[in-house]
Amino acid sequence: MSIQEDEIEISDVSGSGEYDERTTATAADTRLLLAKKIITNLKNEISSLERLLTSQAETEELETLIKKTMCDDGEHIMPLNEGKIIEGVFDGQGMIGADGRQYTVPPNYASKSKLVEGDILKLTIQSNGTFLYKQIGPIERQRVVGTLARDEMTNDWRVLASGKKYWVLTAAVSFHKGDFGDDAVILIPKSTPSKWAAVENIVKREI
Repeated sequence: MSIQEDEIEISDVSGSGEYDERTTATAADTRLLLAKKIITNLKNEISSLERLLTSQAETEELETLIKKTMCDDGEHIMPLNEGKIIEGVFDGQGMIGADGRQYTVPPNYASKSKLVEGDILKLTIQSNGTFLYKQIGPIERQRVVGTLARDEMTNDWRVLASGKKYWVLTAAVSFHKGDFGDDAVILIPKSTPSKWAAVENIVKREI
């Protein structure tokens, strides 16, 4: 499947932070949408805090603002909306959430989905603690061809392309059975610099 077929087109036409299938996200769109989502989350948290501090209600009303979880070391209390659905931006390895935290994205998922630095993700944390990721806003990307190499200091995989060096996930190289010197087809943001690239394919070097 081509990149064009994979892309989910989005546009925030209402200014509400919700997405509409219209235009593929640019780097500026990604930053703007994340900023709006952070502001919305902060407003919601402040609103909940104000309700908690000013409430004259008894325990029954306060129970609607929190959830309790029994653990080995006792009862944990946290806000009711804590960690349900979080949106954020993929940074090449993980997701920077709209709550300002960094979340680990499974390398196999990132490799299979060909996530590119700047893509917008949605993380759903289920009641059993399972993390489910979904790509909801791909950044504009371009395809380039480079050479697969290893970093001399860390031994991690990199791709040398157009005079630049891009980090790539080991899981992606392993999936394509890549080796030093192979040609690597990678995806990078179209209009903004990046340190990371997604591996689309690897062509074995001639022996």
